[in-house]
Amino acid sequence: MSLNALSTATAGLAATQAAINVVSQNVANAGTAGYVKRTLSTVATGTNNSGVATGAITRSFDAAALKQLRLETSGAAYTSTKAGIASQLDALFGAPGSAAALDGTLNTFTQSLQELSANPTSAAARTTVLSNASALASQINGAANAVQNLRTGVEAQLGTDTRSASTLLSSVASLNAKIQNTTDAASLADLQDQRDQVINTLSGYMDVQTVDQRDGTVSVLTRSGVTLVDRGSAAVLTFDGHGSLNPNSTYSTDPTQRTVGTITATLPGGGKIDLGAPGAIRSGSLAAGIELRDQILPQAQRQLDDLAGGLASALTNTSVGGTLNTTTTNGVTASDTTITLPKMQPGNSVTFQVTDSTNTVRNVTLVASTTQSNGTIIPAGQTTDASGLTLTFNASGGPTTYFTQIQAALNTFNSDPASAPYKLPALGVTNGPATAANATLTLTAGGRVASAATASITQPTSPSDLTTGYPQLALFTDVSAAPPPTPRLFTGSFDSGSQLTGFAQRISVNPALSGDTTALTASSATDKSASGGRAQAIFTALTSAQQTFSSSSGIGGVSAPYRASVVGFAQDVIASQGAAASNAAALDDTQQTALSTAQSRFSAGAGVNIDQEMSNLIALQTAYGANARVLTAARDMLNQLLQI
Repeated sequence: MSLNALSTATAGLAATQAAINVVSQNVANAGTAGYVKRTLSTVATGTNNSGVATGAITRSFDAAALKQLRLETSGAAYTSTKAGIASQLDALFGAPGSAAALDGTLNTFTQSLQELSANPTSAAARTTVLSNASALASQINGAANAVQNLRTGVEAQLGTDTRSASTLLSSVASLNAKIQNTTDAASLADLQDQRDQVINTLSGYMDVQTVDQRDGTVSVLTRSGVTLVDRGSAAVLTFDGHGSLNPNSTYSTDPTQRTVGTITATLPGGGKIDLGAPGAIRSGSLAAGIELRDQILPQAQRQLDDLAGGLASALTNTSVGGTLNTTTTNGVTASDTTITLPKMQPGNSVTFQVTDSTNTVRNVTLVASTTQSNGTIIPAGQTTDASGLTLTFNASGGPTTYFTQIQAALNTFNSDPASAPYKLPALGVTNGPATAANATLTLTAGGRVASAATASITQPTSPSDLTTGYPQLALFTDVSAAPPPTPRLFTGSFDSGSQLTGFAQRISVNPALSGDTTALTASSATDKSASGGRAQAIFTALTSAQQTFSSSSGIGGVSAPYRASVVGFAQDVIASQGAAASNAAALDDTQQTALSTAQSRFSAGAGVNIDQEMSNLIALQTAYGANARVLTAARDMLNQLLQI
């Protein structure tokens, strides 16, 4: 027997023993979370490759499956977070048609109005109307406060998740440094397992991707391209939470205007990136939290604000219509609109449509104000029509000044560079007869006016004015939170910020009616004798008359205002929330299934299969026995030689 055979057998024993150790380690860690199956490669050595040596211990997994697992983990955290809040919102608004839902409480209120119209002399019927109105206002208050509590909870959770994600980034960088300095194959595999587990956990908070480096480290980036970990250096994530949020709390890229927290990534070089900006984080619980706080929950607040505003204005406002004037010259048709405006209160408005340079019809709304500068453009998020134009004009001087003030507002807009995106022709106004009671105006836009103007005018002059605006009545008022509670008319004013924003928290039954319920059944502005006419008019205003609700509510689409009765809008809001919750739950179920599939796919390649490992162990034992027999034969031969 040659010495080469002995050398080969000895090397084979060593290689087989090392392989058996790897198999044993696999079997021992079959149930260990995050453990990836190891394999040991062998290398041919010696003359004519007659020998063998142990190679590297490698982790056996499918890189594509790992990438998919992280993608689905991120998506599942995103859909789960959204589905949880959507379910709470749905419960908050109630089941469509149920007595406890918003539309159920509204229906109870409108039914009591019908009963009052049929029995106007009943003091009990008048009291029931006010009681049901108060219950409706209280339910809207409670729902709106609950929405803001949800936003506050999401804000707090964003802070917690941000701290956790920052800790995980630091752990990845620390493991990268250890991997760089580790030469032992088994220890290296353990560290890589730990790093993968950390990154997998991180993907639940945000959408991340990794790039393998030549030195064994990985770089971690968001899918929008922000590098969070580069070898041994990691960005630090911080969240400047703002505590309790309110309807006016909004995100802005301008730090001086932002009133909610944002996620700031401080890079190793000192640079800062705002990860709370739209699109910076696209999935995971952090992305879901930002979307919930800044879009979904504010939209729910806007729905409640619109409902509250519709309730109040439907009972106090009257519509004034204008005429469309059309002329044709040499085959070219041009149009403008004439309207006679009475005295307007802050927030009252006149609206007409203009065809822009792209042949798109846009609403142009002029809002009365006493404090805003002429021509101030009201941001789209605060207006009824997000795609239209809303300008303020100073109406404090009464109808005799409307021509001058509206023309000044239109001139300001026409000369402002901010007017360019609207693509509107030059807006103008022509003066007509004016008295202290009303003013007649002709609104022009280069002959491209597309509809007759309409104005929304608040009839009562104050909450205590219960008869002047018959049949209009300030049944619901805006009660300030600051003590003492002071009721004021809801007119949609922009003089101290948008009155509509947060109105759902402040809507209340007019306290003046509590002391004079007979106003509910007054026969006219001058006759307080009981009649069912006013109660019937209020019922009709809520159940039949069409109101314009903002596109920001998301009901009927987000590109144009939505018209419906107040009762119809309430029903649509509840149905919308129910559908949103159902869709969110269905999407989450689908995503959880995708995550389970990804986990199974990854485990199939990276997990330990006991049967396969036992089969490998039997083969290795056979090989070990064969090598041992060679050495045993060599020992016996040497013993025989020594005995000669």
